[in-house]
Amino acid sequence: MVKVSSRPRSLRPAALAAVLVAALVAPGATAQGAASHRGTSGAATPTAQGAPKPAAHWDRDRLAPGVDLYQGVIAGRPGADHWTVTVRADAGAQLFPETAADALAKRLREAGFAPRAERVEWPRGADREGLLGVRLRVGVFGGQNQADAQRKALTAAGFDAVSEWTGADGAAGTGLAQVKVAIIDPGRFGGSLKGAYGSSVAGREKVSDMASRAHALLAVNAGFFVMESKDGVPGAAAGIAAYEGELQSAATNGRAAMVLRGDGLRPEIDQLSTRLRVRAGHSSEVIDGINRIPGTIRNCGGTGGDQPTEQPRHDVTCTDPDEIVRFTDELGAETPAGDGVEAVIDRSGRVLELRQRGGLVPAGGSVLAGVGAGAQWLREHATAGERLTVEEQILDERGRRVRLGPADDIVSGGPRLVRDGKTAVDYRADGIDRPGEPSFPYTWGLKRNPRTAVGVDARGRLIMVTTAGRQPGYSDGLGLSELADLMRSLGARQAMALDGGGSSGMAVDGKLITMPSDATGERAVGDALLLTG
Repeated sequence: MVKVSSRPRSLRPAALAAVLVAALVAPGATAQGAASHRGTSGAATPTAQGAPKPAAHWDRDRLAPGVDLYQGVIAGRPGADHWTVTVRADAGAQLFPETAADALAKRLREAGFAPRAERVEWPRGADREGLLGVRLRVGVFGGQNQADAQRKALTAAGFDAVSEWTGADGAAGTGLAQVKVAIIDPGRFGGSLKGAYGSSVAGREKVSDMASRAHALLAVNAGFFVMESKDGVPGAAAGIAAYEGELQSAATNGRAAMVLRGDGLRPEIDQLSTRLRVRAGHSSEVIDGINRIPGTIRNCGGTGGDQPTEQPRHDVTCTDPDEIVRFTDELGAETPAGDGVEAVIDRSGRVLELRQRGGLVPAGGSVLAGVGAGAQWLREHATAGERLTVEEQILDERGRRVRLGPADDIVSGGPRLVRDGKTAVDYRADGIDRPGEPSFPYTWGLKRNPRTAVGVDARGRLIMVTTAGRQPGYSDGLGLSELADLMRSLGARQAMALDGGGSSGMAVDGKLITMPSDATGERAVGDALLLTG
């Protein structure tokens, strides 16, 4: 490994620090140095959007020929951030329509508080524009203890409130972000980038552990996954996933995903959907999902009468009483028990038995689990000895067939960040803009959080980015539109977000180099992207 402290030649002519500052901060903001985990650093003095030249230090490590890692800090104006108290509505909603904000502000004033109304607009580059909503806040404080005292007074007066650090708001010229940027040149790097799900589909594992076992040079977390059993099979993907050419999870139809072909170093980013059917003679039926609980669709975006919607809805679990779900032998656990029936199928497609739900998947075979009308179809057509044919299609956003080779992978994510070199964050297509719920895109998308993203530049180089967040004074993270601007300024022609929040993480040589936001430390995730030499 070669440690370098010169101007990064693998990027566009501007130094990385200049790119980051120009992408993320307003005039007056600065980029600050960060100590590398290996301790090498380089300096640059960029000028961004008319700002004075800050002293910017970005550590650069050459992990392998064609693989460079940059680490740095982006900071807003000194003293721009403070503690405050945000007044919430029922269920923790933080944004209000203007009329509702006016009414609540009046109640606060009558109770002896001095609220301020802050308008929150959709960011530039989003698929929406104009006012998203209004937030109400009380007080400006230097410490969290002072904000907590004000919050307690509001609570005693009958208001729901939370202490907040304004660095997480996403306002220009504020905040702090610890950033890791990996640039991989497929023309110079002789390794591969693959999706990996750990020991089984139905399980969770830390990125650092997956990376260590695979002897990965670099690794980041990948797609969305099920966290709790009430929402599905914990650890299984909540969106499309394929490994070594085989689908292990159906698409959240229309949501962004990344296809890794062959060595994976030239990924394709698209909005994918899946069409799945099972045939028995002249009869056929829809397969609604893969490796999930029948009737339970995490992040929605399914097919065939799902409620409340068949459109993507991030962090929402939709339901459908009439489904067939396929389980693969990579599941690594018994199929979920419950009402309905299961057809146990061998590798040739022959039905071995029809049983109650819950049991092992035969090696090389699969299980079709049905509930409601799906169970009835299986009872009628999946008798022992019958041969069933499963048909799987993956389609891109234009409806064209996406075919996978035996070495190809797919990981889910979203939203798309950059399209054809332009910032283009589609909150609606990825189910982040929920109708009538402005607080969700605000807290999940506009506000700063830990993030992971991947992109490809015009020369085919792969860009992988992580940032820590939710840690006032250390790192607030990035908003989705800020993340998109960063990826675009790094030269990305196409880019998408991967899972974020407590799942965000980057490991080098099997060791985590990002600071987890979860109090318990590094989170076990559903899958990861592993760069191996």
